[in-house]
Amino acid sequence: MNPQDPHVPQVGHEHPDVTGGWLRPAVFGVSDGLVSNVALIAGVAGGTRGDSSSAVVLAGLAGLAAGAFSMAVGEYVSVASQSESAAREVQRERREIISNPEAETLELAEMYRKKGLDEDLAHQVARQIHRDVDNAVEVHAREELGVDPHDLASPMLAAVSSFIAFALGALVPLVPYFFGADAFWPGLLATMVALFGAGAMVTQMTTRPWWYGGARQMLMGAAAAGLTYAVGAAVGANLG
Repeated sequence: MNPQDPHVPQVGHEHPDVTGGWLRPAVFGVSDGLVSNVALIAGVAGGTRGDSSSAVVLAGLAGLAAGAFSMAVGEYVSVASQSESAAREVQRERREIISNPEAETLELAEMYRKKGLDEDLAHQVARQIHRDVDNAVEVHAREELGVDPHDLASPMLAAVSSFIAFALGALVPLVPYFFGADAFWPGLLATMVALFGAGAMVTQMTTRPWWYGGARQMLMGAAAAGLTYAVGAAVGANLG
């Protein structure tokens, strides 16, 4: 059957990459940058009662730098550990396939039988896959471990993605101050808009409507900022 034949049904869609090493840290990073820095700035603004925009900007820049580096280090260590663990299990599977091929072939055949293949066909498929060790390792890794040995997440990609995303998100509440604002509310407004947009964009990869994702993200960020402002105001009043 020729897939280019116009009479052959064609697949009419493509799936986005939802398992890559950059998507999760980027999405998490920008959201975390927005929420954590607007909350930090809110706390300082509440503590100083808006009388010191320089203190707010300094705190925001410090929060941006500290948070971005922290996110990058955390993502690198997390993804590196996960990838190294997966690679170790893949190597373990390779040794088992080489040392005990019959048992591994039967194991794979049983997996296919449980997925609905006839027993004879399942054994036939498993034997054919095991003709090549590398192919057998790849199939067993996907079926047993849920990983592709050639597509493990990159720690560096995850770290860079999270660093950039967090920094961009954390920069948003500071931008109005760079243009002469001396109050907290312009930065808060900009952050709420950005949070709504980020939440709406995430829903393009989920089943949620865009307005739900945007509103959820915005309301949670507003709650974080409001609570932190109240804490800052209370602490600032007592220190004053």
